[in-house]
Amino acid sequence: MVLLTDKSQKRLTIQTQDIALETKAIRSLDWDRDRFDIEFSLQNGTTYNSFLIQGEQTALVDSSHEKFRQLYLDTLQSSIDPAKIDYLIISHTEPDHSGLVKDILQLSPNVTVVGSKVAIQFLEDLVHHPFKRRIVKNGDKLNLGNGHELEFVSAPNLHWPDTIFTFDHKTHILYTCDAFGMHYCSDTFFDEDLAVLEEEFKHYYDCLMGPNARSVLSALKRMGELPEITTVATGHGPLLQHHVSELTGRYRKWSQEQTKAETNVAVFYVSDYGFSDRLSQTIAHGITKTGVAVEMMDLKSAEPQEITELVGNASGIVIGMPPLSGANVAQAGLSTILAAAKAKQSFGLFESGGGEDESVYPLRNKFKELGLIETFPPIRVTETPSEGTYQLCEEAGTDLGQFLSRDRSIKQMKSLDSDLDKALGRISGGLYIITAKKGDVSSAMLASWVVQASFKPLGITIAVAKDRAIESLMHTGDTFVLNVLEEGNYQALMKHFLKRFAPGADRFAGVKTQPAENGCPILTDALAYVECEVVSRMECSDHYIVYATVESGRVSKADSFTAVHHRKVGNHY
Repeated sequence: MVLLTDKSQKRLTIQTQDIALETKAIRSLDWDRDRFDIEFSLQNGTTYNSFLIQGEQTALVDSSHEKFRQLYLDTLQSSIDPAKIDYLIISHTEPDHSGLVKDILQLSPNVTVVGSKVAIQFLEDLVHHPFKRRIVKNGDKLNLGNGHELEFVSAPNLHWPDTIFTFDHKTHILYTCDAFGMHYCSDTFFDEDLAVLEEEFKHYYDCLMGPNARSVLSALKRMGELPEITTVATGHGPLLQHHVSELTGRYRKWSQEQTKAETNVAVFYVSDYGFSDRLSQTIAHGITKTGVAVEMMDLKSAEPQEITELVGNASGIVIGMPPLSGANVAQAGLSTILAAAKAKQSFGLFESGGGEDESVYPLRNKFKELGLIETFPPIRVTETPSEGTYQLCEEAGTDLGQFLSRDRSIKQMKSLDSDLDKALGRISGGLYIITAKKGDVSSAMLASWVVQASFKPLGITIAVAKDRAIESLMHTGDTFVLNVLEEGNYQALMKHFLKRFAPGADRFAGVKTQPAENGCPILTDALAYVECEVVSRMECSDHYIVYATVESGRVSKADSFTAVHHRKVGNHY
């Protein structure tokens, strides 16, 4: 069944389907959403998935985003009388999955809300009136009858501290909410075509799950104690049924690689205050782009011993400041961090944008007195974060990661045989500036690893290092401009774009530009330019190879040549 909104609005639809015996999925399809959660871009919209399990008793697993209120509630009521729902299982309380909890409690006044201890605490602040509840922990079971025995799996930090999975022993479906999902909106219920989905699957992991790699491995270990899982019912995107082993195996491989990193950063936040969770996740994503591991911890639910251990093992510390009042546990967490911190650790601080943040400056001064090294200036959030705010946060995280990995980078430069270094250095390339813009976010980079890759259609490939700021603007469907630098007239542009920019800085300040048809900046002093659209990209060890089709272009000086870049060695730029 599909229900459409008014065409003047963003396209929202509802889709239902029986996915197993006495089990129905209700998928809210958000076709046009192009930003999500930590403000990473979406190319294919997203979905919010909810599930009905009907034994002798009935359980509803998660709800939907509040933008789907009427569509979702109408669909739910056409499937069941809400008063007959016995249990509302909250996988976690992030608003895109729990945005309609209040409505469901009004329609189902006798329903019992099932969730982790932390989830129930969060819901109390959200609902503001009494409700029946059942707190569950790892291994607890709930028998709905007709063979539907539900077993709960603790999965904190995937990607909120209150997350639980739910396993139905009758259908062998595991309900995982955010974990193993992807932001991919289509009418297809399941993961039949892996080739279409795998880039989005990896991008989702990198942004949301990579910063919680240890928690991923803990959840996978608990999942291994369950009977065979035939379907992973995710909270976003298609359900996993055809490639369950392959895709859960990728989570294991990626997480093991993260946890084996030589350095790691502890990122502390307050999940239900201001924009702390989104800002911290964005900074964490910026850090992981450099190959540095991240462990995130919610100050409101963390135990002092956990905080002390995490800080003691970390090379760097990032803290989202809690509110001045009303969060005594979080305030105590700050004191624990301060007591465990030690000289030479890196640190960065940001405000959460909740309106009454603890000031960053007293803690900043104390860290400096202890000999810690500040790797990015305090990020102060005084209003609702914009795309530029999230760009600043990601770049701040990348700066921190690059600072911590500088010794490793130097070691890698010296690791190749000198003859091989020199031989690789003889592979020359042109000099180009890649410019990109999406919404309010823009970026640029100097590039020389650029080649034409196809005639029909006309296409090029560009190698983009994973820790480049522009990387987040070069996913499938994104557009950019390739600016060709001129022989004998490239030094000024090259010098400008080679310099290190502060997080969030305008890359184009002082540079003459004009907008291309695709909205990206054209450098006025470039020899030529071509407008491009990303078609696909391939992940390499430390770069992405981006393949893009060429839409249009122009040469400003027909008798001039492209600047050429000659290197002495081939193991670094």
